[in-house]
Amino acid sequence: MAQVFSFPGLIFAGFVGLILFFKWVNVLKEYERAVTFWLGRLGSHPKGPGLVLIFWPFETMVRMSLRTIVHDVPAQDIITRDNVSVKVNAVVYFRVVEPDKAVVQVENYLYATSQLAQTTLRSVLGEAMLDELLSEREKLNVALQNVIDQHTQPWGIKVSLVEVKQVDLPPEMQRAMARQAEAEREKRAKIIHAEGEFQAAAQLSRAAEVIGREPATLQLRYLQTLTEIGNEKNTTIVFPLPIDLLRAFIPKEAK
Repeated sequence: MAQVFSFPGLIFAGFVGLILFFKWVNVLKEYERAVTFWLGRLGSHPKGPGLVLIFWPFETMVRMSLRTIVHDVPAQDIITRDNVSVKVNAVVYFRVVEPDKAVVQVENYLYATSQLAQTTLRSVLGEAMLDELLSEREKLNVALQNVIDQHTQPWGIKVSLVEVKQVDLPPEMQRAMARQAEAEREKRAKIIHAEGEFQAAAQLSRAAEVIGREPATLQLRYLQTLTEIGNEKNTTIVFPLPIDLLRAFIPKEAK
């Protein structure tokens, strides 16, 4: 009786079986999903995680990661609303929430999200003043996140956070801002000094009223001044001379 299967045929069949086995049996990690296509048509829902059977060649799959992606947006040349040229870069945090849309609706969701982040960065920050760009970053971050998330939602992408990372100012603008800050500090110092002078003048005016009502307080203050001078170890000699003694030598016209 002739052999039905030859030895080379068995080897070939085993080789084909191994190929089909490795094509059919797939293990997906917890953060992975498989978007499947049966004869080119999209599957009802993504498969995974764990053991997934893909009946190749009739069924194919695309692995998608659901982890958060941190994308560094390159520095963009931006002209603010007050016509100041700056360089701004940012970082975008996003993740795939609907793997089937990320595969079907856009060719390359990473590249598309990157380009959208760059254009949005230029358009949104270009509408802000320089002071807003430097001091109100939280508001601008929220505006960037809302715009990018709205445009990536049809792709199954969720943008969770956008942060403006660095703002590079031209050197001449840095010098102008330094002069402005210095002038602002000088203005505050002058205002504080003027307020001190005003308060001192008010206290002196009250003291003059007290001395006017009680002339003896002037003599007491004079004696206190002599005591303070005497406590200091110096060679200064202070001789108290009453003003009343000098009135006889003052001309009447001067009086």
